Amino acid sequence: MKDSQVRIRIPIHHPKEHCKASLAEERSGSIATSLQKNKLMQQQPDTRGTLPTGVKPNRRTTAVPSAVNSLETALPIAGAAAHDTRAATPLQVTLPHLRPSAGRTPRWGSRRPWLPFAAMAGVLVLAMAVPALMAWPRQTAQPLPPSSRTAAPAAPSVTAKGEMPVTRLPGVPPIPAVPAAPARSVPVAAEPDVRVYVTSTGRTETLPLEQYIVGVVAAEMPPSFEREALKAQAIAARTFIARRLLADDTSGAPAGADVTDTVKHQAYISKAKLTREWGRSGKSAELAKIQQAVRDTKDTIMVYEGKPITASFFSTSNGYTENSEDVWAKPVPYLRSVSSPWDKQLAPRYTETVTLSRQSVFDRLGLSRTAIAASTGGGSMPEIRILSKTEGHRIKKIEVGGSIFTGPEIRNKLGLRSAEFTWKAEGDRIAITTYGYGHGVGMSQWGANGMAKEGHTATQILLHYYTGISFAQASRILS
Repeated sequence: MKDSQVRIRIPIHHPKEHCKASLAEERSGSIATSLQKNKLMQQQPDTRGTLPTGVKPNRRTTAVPSAVNSLETALPIAGAAAHDTRAATPLQVTLPHLRPSAGRTPRWGSRRPWLPFAAMAGVLVLAMAVPALMAWPRQTAQPLPPSSRTAAPAAPSVTAKGEMPVTRLPGVPPIPAVPAAPARSVPVAAEPDVRVYVTSTGRTETLPLEQYIVGVVAAEMPPSFEREALKAQAIAARTFIARRLLADDTSGAPAGADVTDTVKHQAYISKAKLTREWGRSGKSAELAKIQQAVRDTKDTIMVYEGKPITASFFSTSNGYTENSEDVWAKPVPYLRSVSSPWDKQLAPRYTETVTLSRQSVFDRLGLSRTAIAASTGGGSMPEIRILSKTEGHRIKKIEVGGSIFTGPEIRNKLGLRSAEFTWKAEGDRIAITTYGYGHGVGMSQWGANGMAKEGHTATQILLHYYTGISFAQASRILS
């Protein structure tokens, strides 16, 4: 090797090795090492040297040898102290392409080694989110009809049960809406007509069903009753006539009529009479109240197993209603005996006493004097003895002068208000006291009014007096 040629081996660090070295140096550094480095730099202020004038540093690797040669020749020997320092610390020359300039840190510095992984994770999340957003369901805006394009926007439609909510993303074209299936038209049955035989005129009046119900409620229940009681009466009256119309039952009515206007079917006041008499007598408000109750219950009837029931009703109970078989000899599952304690408190004629002559009683019951004398041992007053009572606390069987009658038979033959009665002999006369009014089967009208006063609805009233029934539309049943 010639003296004029000086070769210097410069270690070139890989960027990864540079990071590792810097990290190790920072972790193992100490105050003593820092002081030693500061002292070395004070002793060698010109260690790095300066490049000759006119020589421009080049960051390309291919220009490193020439720059190193010039730098070596320009470095002076700084004496014994410098040699000692070089002996303890090998010479390291820092070049621009090997180390960042002063005041800058490496792109992936030793203090933040997690940055590359964070960047990769962010890119990965973005790559997964974009397809998900593109596949998200979208909602199409429904156009307003021509007649309401200036109206307020409609409320968002409610999604079906189990269906995902629809979200409209900005900038994403909407999915074409699926045309809805055309709604099938459901034919509405025409309101049937009712033919009523009016006994006062001897003519048959034909009118719509709902108008007929107004006349029945006006005749059957006092308009002073609570509104819910009037509504219950309207449903019961509508159910009664619906059952007859469905079965084409015209029993008890003259030819050409469905029912009469008597209690044999349902009491009824004609429309002309209501307008003429109720309007002139100052009862327009009561009539309007009844009409409103009928409108509130329009087309509603009671059914049992899908068929209209026999909606029997009566005025006043003795505290209980009757089982149907105790009055009509046929059990009906929804006509069961229930309690009705409101009648005694409200009904003005809950009890009534009538006095009949002994002979009148004999004649009405079909008892002869001979039979009575035989049963009484020659006495003139027949023996009366109760044999059994019904579940509704009325007389079921009774013995009079040796003959046995049912409670309803005694009631009908003697013209009593109820089959629940007591008696007292007063000389040649008999005083009979009755409790309640009517046959006792079905709904008690005064009981319904009592329930309404306590806050019960028409539905609750009917469910109490008719066991196990439900409600339906008369138009569907009759059609």
